[in-house]
Amino acid sequence: MDRLEAMELFAAIGEAGSLSAAARRLRVPLPTVSRKLAQLERHLGVRLLTRTTRRFALTEPGQHYLDSCRRLLAEIVEAERVVAGEYETPRGRLNVTAPIVFGRLHVLPIVMDFLKAYPEVDLRLSLADRIVDLAEENLDVGLRIGALADSALIAARVGAVRLITVAAPDYLKQNFLPRQPADLTRLHCIASTNLAPEHWHFHDRDQEIAIAVKARLIVTTAEAAIDAALAGLGVTRVLSYQAAEAIRAKKLQRILRSFEPPELPVHLVHSEARLVPRKLRAFLDFAAPRLRKRLATLAV
Repeated sequence: MDRLEAMELFAAIGEAGSLSAAARRLRVPLPTVSRKLAQLERHLGVRLLTRTTRRFALTEPGQHYLDSCRRLLAEIVEAERVVAGEYETPRGRLNVTAPIVFGRLHVLPIVMDFLKAYPEVDLRLSLADRIVDLAEENLDVGLRIGALADSALIAARVGAVRLITVAAPDYLKQNFLPRQPADLTRLHCIASTNLAPEHWHFHDRDQEIAIAVKARLIVTTAEAAIDAALAGLGVTRVLSYQAAEAIRAKKLQRILRSFEPPELPVHLVHSEARLVPRKLRAFLDFAAPRLRKRLATLAV
């Protein structure tokens, strides 16, 4: 039995989700996939899958073996890249992730300039407002906002943002300018589901204050919250970069600034590796100073 071939076959089964899908991906007959899987299970002496007519479930040994196959195959690919010279010339596909609004406003312009500078590199930019596992989702580098959890990731700080409170100047004129966080209880608020819609947290001389706000409107995105605030519906809370353009245009006014929580760091992160591909090193060296410059121009 060819062990490398067996690992590639089992990894394909795990990624495809079924034996038939793996057969199509590998371009081999389904009976061949079933036969080689049976040979692998006999060789290992364990059941790797529990099978039905259409789907399967990994057994505990199967999951461990799949994780090992993925790791070993990735190391083989890395070794081949070294020999092929990928670590000397930036080329190939680069996979990057970032939060949706920050990615559109600040990462995408840098990505476009990077692709002009490195014509042999292709790039996939995945925008998502969640913490993604770089290894699990085959991503090379991610932009993270907020404190980093302990991990094996390599991180480079590129700046900081803040959670700020804003409202349209006309709305404040029609009502009043809040001087204390508690004043928000007498104003209409626009809350976002990903930023504690029922209680807004502020800081006063290192003491945290939780204010139960009256959420006239609850939305799921920062863009919607900002649009509602621009329309004069009430006060909202967003990250500073999300409202920076409207603040510069004086369409939104920043309030309760002295009560804002501590700043949130912004990092570029990537997986630890003995050899960093040239395409990744080129992107980090290109993007980091440009992100620092962009974040420095934002009012934090």
